[in-house]
Amino acid sequence: MAWRIKYADTAKEQLRKLDKQIARQIVEYMDNIATLEDPCSKGKVLRGTLGGLWRYRVEDWRVVCDIQNDQVVILVLRVGHRSKVYGGH
Repeated sequence: MAWRIKYADTAKEQLRKLDKQIARQIVEYMDNIATLEDPCSKGKVLRGTLGGLWRYRVEDWRVVCDIQNDQVVILVLRVGHRSKVYGGH
């Protein structure tokens, strides 16, 4: 089963602000996640205020997603450095 990756406007803007090489690495990583049968096998579920969302690690960067099983979509909500991506949500 192939998953579709969608990027929220916020995530698109955050990717644009990153170094091009890092942004490319993150997009390629997410494209690889889309080929998995179960995208939850590589990610980690978040708790607290972001409970129910999933995160993926790409070196020091984090990708926060909403996995929508019924639509077979991974919606990327936020992209940022691990020290900042979880705050202010």
